[in-house]
Amino acid sequence: MNIPNDRPWFKYWPEGIPRHIDYPEVPLFDFLTNTATRYPDRPAFCTSEDSITFSELDDRTSRLAAALTGFGLKHGSRGIVFLPNGIEYVIGYYGILKAGGSVAPVNPTYKKDELRHVVTDSSAVAIICNKETYPVVEEIREETGLKAVICTDDDIPRTISLSNIFDEYPPKAPEVKIDPREDVAAIEYTGGTTGFPKGAMLTHYNLVANAIQNATFLGWTENDVIVGLLPFYHSWGACTCVNSPIYAGAKVVTMPRYDADTLLETIEEDKVTLLHGAASLYTMLINSSSMRKYDLSSLRYVKAGAMPIPPEIKEKWENETGVRMILAYGLSEASPETHTSPPDRIKPGTIGIPIMDTDARIMDEETGTRELPPGEIGELVLRGPQVMKGYLNRPEENAVTLRDGWLHTGDLARMDEEGYFYIVDRKKEIIKYKGYTIAPAEVEATLYEHPAVRECAVVGVPDDLAGELPKAFIVPKDGKSCSEEELIEFCKERLSPYKRIRMVEFIDEIPKTQVGKILRRILRDRVT
Repeated sequence: MNIPNDRPWFKYWPEGIPRHIDYPEVPLFDFLTNTATRYPDRPAFCTSEDSITFSELDDRTSRLAAALTGFGLKHGSRGIVFLPNGIEYVIGYYGILKAGGSVAPVNPTYKKDELRHVVTDSSAVAIICNKETYPVVEEIREETGLKAVICTDDDIPRTISLSNIFDEYPPKAPEVKIDPREDVAAIEYTGGTTGFPKGAMLTHYNLVANAIQNATFLGWTENDVIVGLLPFYHSWGACTCVNSPIYAGAKVVTMPRYDADTLLETIEEDKVTLLHGAASLYTMLINSSSMRKYDLSSLRYVKAGAMPIPPEIKEKWENETGVRMILAYGLSEASPETHTSPPDRIKPGTIGIPIMDTDARIMDEETGTRELPPGEIGELVLRGPQVMKGYLNRPEENAVTLRDGWLHTGDLARMDEEGYFYIVDRKKEIIKYKGYTIAPAEVEATLYEHPAVRECAVVGVPDDLAGELPKAFIVPKDGKSCSEEELIEFCKERLSPYKRIRMVEFIDEIPKTQVGKILRRILRDRVT
């Protein structure tokens, strides 16, 4: 794919980073085989209780692949990993791939109806779970096409023990012929912020390209140590905490659950070099009294994505830690990374510039056919080697989302003269007030300037006259207080009249997805 040379971000392209890469057309699991050959004894994934080297990981995933083939999972079949972050998750993910199947990762907190949807929509034939998630599997297994239920814990009735598989099957994966550009490696179900989850089909080529793009743009090596904090079932966690580290030969310290002290202690003790998270993660850390107790000097940078991060949060993080915060953007439909800040030229308030081999445009909202000039707000559209094949079983949505080789993201954005992009908001989250459009993220950024606001989210409340009225949900900082009237006046002084909030509700926690995106639909349900 040729990207026009006049794209403005090329004028400021980071020195030493290639604009184009010839991505190998290989199965994703070749990363593991190659790295196990180069660094057989280096630790690949570690937990507080266990660790596994690259050669051991290669061995166990091959044994699992051999078993899965015998259980009926073949080339083109789908297998589900229903586990929290950990070594067994990675074994399940790569074991399914080596058997020739597609992985459908599932949130380990899913309940019966949610799991049933993924199993039936993906036509999965096998699932890998543990004793905590198995009861949900048991509820739906008889009504679905599951042929094999593998459990990472022993002695769970009606399941196949993963440890027995390691003992009984040889470390020889079946020989499968993979077409990297066509064969689906992962079916990533969207987070549900805008409706019922749908599966984005990501090919081996998509995931190989994005893992290399991520690692190359920010200079990953085998000496890096990554905190496996992002959920592995999410596309961002899969890329930055699983696939890119395996490609680079880096070590991952997995954390299925965390709090500020545990995370900060891990960074200090394991000499972590890379940390990825949403704005909510960094808000939690800078509001923690523990942050100043730990040595964070091993960090090369931290990366913020999943939602817009208020500039004051970035500024406070960098002032207090001395560690650069790189801003980024992506979506499951693009494997997920598409934009990142150049490490030597970070512009607050932006999502950075398109990474190598990625083109981006701002198109008019109404038709999606007219490219807008710098400064104007429209829909962000993308193309690149990481863009999905399409949604599973959703031909009508594919026709809307994938047009002439471009992915229409549904995000409203603008580009400045230097080629840096700014996310304004999701099209479906825009508040309509008397014909005006209000971006919740803009109002939220203003509320974050108030000294008593720890977290906030803004949604539209239906109104017969205005259409929608902006309402703010506020989580106050510990020991701080403010009133509804105070916050309304605070916004009134800083925003145009139509943008100011009309209502405030104080709550204990803002509902979010596992990667930190605000679940506005839950908040909207409270006001409708």
